[in-house]
Amino acid sequence: MDKKAGGKLMIIGGAEDKRGECVILKRLVELAGRQEANMVIMTVASEYPEKIGNEYTHIFKRLGVDNINTIHIRSRQDANCAELVGQIEKASCIFFTGGDQLRITSLLGGTRAGDMLKKAYLRGVVIAGTSAGASVMSETMITSGKDDDAPKKCTLKMAPGLGLLKDVVIDQHFAQRGRIGRLLTAIAQNPHMLGLGIDEDTAVIVDNDAVFNIIGSHAVTILDGKELDYTNVSELKPDEILSITNVIMHVLPSGYAYDIKLRKPLIGR
Repeated sequence: MDKKAGGKLMIIGGAEDKRGECVILKRLVELAGRQEANMVIMTVASEYPEKIGNEYTHIFKRLGVDNINTIHIRSRQDANCAELVGQIEKASCIFFTGGDQLRITSLLGGTRAGDMLKKAYLRGVVIAGTSAGASVMSETMITSGKDDDAPKKCTLKMAPGLGLLKDVVIDQHFAQRGRIGRLLTAIAQNPHMLGLGIDEDTAVIVDNDAVFNIIGSHAVTILDGKELDYTNVSELKPDEILSITNVIMHVLPSGYAYDIKLRKPLIGR
């Protein structure tokens, strides 16, 4: 993997604490610049953009952010609106809410807003996302699949993501929804990728050296297929059970880190 260039990513597994200590969202506010932050909330994934936009606006104001713009993109015409693109250009932090990750890519891909998002990231802007907003960060994303089931070829559907994080595929609500089967299937189909399963109220913060640090109340599961020596994924019929051997797995809670380039956990960092 090439060295990751650009800003920081905060990738949240969903259902982050919004009422208590708000460890994850407080950390995002710090990364964004605290009172100097210029935060943009992107509700493009949601079917209820006003409701979720208002919710996060109130939370971030309570956490000390004064300058917040909420962008509701409902069409590709919206994504080419000069005013909205200008708000993205001025942001110090861009936050994607949950919903449907395909709405993000289908509405932003190839638009002025989508292009500006990538330019913002390259110049150092913090890009964050929760739930669907987490899945979309990778080059290839999981769009749907059966929860809490044995890994099968039909368990999983995938599509191109925003491509901010290379050679990684992300799943969210991971332990809470029993999604290890579908992440194993993703790794069997793409063994060069790391599988990143992020639990609820847990996040990874990826810096510009392609190292991520874990915060939150649960854990991150990392599946590494680089040493994989057998899988029957190419021979399976849709409902047959996947066979996969020699997958490396790490489970890391808050306070641990992982080097994506070296594919190595960093203990005691």
